[in-house]
Amino acid sequence: MSTTLFSAAFGVGTQNRQGAWLEVFYAHPLINPSAELIEAIAPILGYTGGNQAITFTTAQAAQLAEALKPVDAAQAALLTRLAESHKPLVATLLAEDAALTSTPEAYLKLHLLSHRLVKPHGLSLAGVFPLLPNVAWTSQGAIDLSELAERQLEARLRGDLLEVFSVDKFPKMTDYVVPAGVRIADSARIRLGAYIGEGTTVMHEGFVNFNAGTEGPGMIEGRVSAGVFVGKGSDLGGGCSTMGTLSGGGNIVIKVGEGCLIGANAGIGIPLGDRNTVESGLYVTAGSKVALLDENNQLVKVVKARELAGQPDLLFRRNSETGAVECKTHKSAIELNEALHAHN
Repeated sequence: MSTTLFSAAFGVGTQNRQGAWLEVFYAHPLINPSAELIEAIAPILGYTGGNQAITFTTAQAAQLAEALKPVDAAQAALLTRLAESHKPLVATLLAEDAALTSTPEAYLKLHLLSHRLVKPHGLSLAGVFPLLPNVAWTSQGAIDLSELAERQLEARLRGDLLEVFSVDKFPKMTDYVVPAGVRIADSARIRLGAYIGEGTTVMHEGFVNFNAGTEGPGMIEGRVSAGVFVGKGSDLGGGCSTMGTLSGGGNIVIKVGEGCLIGANAGIGIPLGDRNTVESGLYVTAGSKVALLDENNQLVKVVKARELAGQPDLLFRRNSETGAVECKTHKSAIELNEALHAHN
């Protein structure tokens, strides 16, 4: 058995009545755990190598806590708490960052992103969708959809209301992880697996998908689609959009550089370099024809927007008379109001 692991975590989760995992909560996931930790837990769990999600009992949790006391006090303390659990326990051990094979593995990788242990595109998430069951996220936690009607009736008979917040594969991030130094106006709009960097403010209409996020500091009032990463000091205006790779079938990684501004109701389908500005209401896709202007606002040539991808100090705007999309160098970084983020 190898004495190295890519990641490891001890979790508590929810299963349906057939024993299938619906979700898993990992309080303190690890990246590259020590060889001593692996050697201490392997005999108790029966771990022999590879990527595995191993269910364990509360008695085993107590054994693991004792074994880890001289190795990792924080994990030992967590396992002491898990030994009191009335819900299923699972140890997820990843020898390598490979394609996913189980729901606990999928949840571990989403946790790694939201705990800021790995940045977007830093993990293999191949096969994630089939392994995330579509469940009802309720005031009583995750419920299998086939069991929901009966659970609602049971609640009513007790005089309670079982409230359904959403029906989705992904839960909201803040039910699992609340990163330090952020402001989130509407937690339902941040999915588990989002990376929210310190100093980030996400306003009420802001949305951040999984495997996406912000370096921080930054202001998000628009949509950060799956796979998109927003650089330091950038501002996404109200109702703006960044094109991910899930819906359009494309494979271009969209990113937003540092010090950028995407205006209200604008959007991008190309990566932006540092200090780019996209005028409000303008959607720039890879195939958009863009008129390049010189410092005197004279036409130099017309190119497709993809040819400008990643270049710094650009201003994208629409000519109010002709409707043509224009681009010129402006060399003036957008600076966020530091006072706005100082108290995060």
